[in-house]
Parts: sequence; C-alpha cells; structure tokens
Amino acid sequence: MNPPVDLIWIDSEDFRFGEWVALRQRILRDPLGLVYSELDLEAESRERHLVAEQSGQLLGGLAVRALTSRRWKIRQVAVQESEQRKGRGRLLMQHAMNAARTEGISELVLHSREGVVSFYGKLGFTVVGEPFEEVGIPHRRMEITLPFPSPA
Repeated sequence: MNPPVDLIWIDSEDFRFGEWVALRQRILRDPLGLVYSELDLEAESRERHLVAEQSGQLLGGLAVRALTSRRWKIRQVAVQESEQRKGRGRLLMQHAMNAARTEGISELVLHSREGVVSFYGKLGFTVVGEPFEEVGIPHRRMEITLPFPSPA
C-alpha cells in the first residue's frame, strides 16, 4: 500500500518553495527556454501555493492568485514526470476547488495550454473566448462558477 499524499498550502517563505519553483522550471519553463526572473518570484510572494507530497517527496503543485474577493486564478499546475497520469493533478485541482468553496470563492479561472484543455474540462471548466498565445504557445481561457459540478 502506498503512503498517503499530503496536500499542503505554502507561501514563498516555506522551505518547500525552492523545490516547488525548481519543479515548475523543469516541467513548464525549460521546454520553452524560459527562466523565472526575480520579478516573477516576487509576484508569487503574493500567491498561495498548494503542493502534493508523499513521504516528504514533492509530487506536484499549483499556484492560486486572488483576483478579487470572489475570484481566483489557478496557475502553474505541474506534476513530476513520474507521477503524471496517476491522478495527482486531479487531486490538486479538487483540493483547490474545495478550498475555494470553503472560502466563499464563486469563480475560478485559468489559462490552459491547448494540450490539456480536456483535463480541465473533465473537472467542469469551460472554454471561454478564442485561443490566444501566452509564453509563445497556444492557450485557452477556461473558467468554472459555483456551484462547481462534481468532476466526471
């Protein structure tokens, strides 16, 4: 039996933050030839970060930016290569959605890379508007409004 996956909210002062940034750099930025700047990381100090750990090993995470008192933007969803397609991303998203419900958030938005639109669609997010380019690759704006439907 596998040890449980722990879901932990952290901020930029947490000892895990550096490892979380390194994971996102490898998964999301390196393939695009991008590097986090000091300004990027400074902006993230105003965000919340949800990480998944198992036996002290970082499996993945996501970032949450409060846009208003009732609206969050989910960003930077990343999972270790060896942990992809094991439900880790789904677990992270469901935990963030439950936290949003608890905290009175009525809408979640995100910018999905084209290749993972169906992942967010299965969680109840819908595509809004036309495709656009962000960090040099195609994206779609997606959103979900409370009550969040049960994931398919």
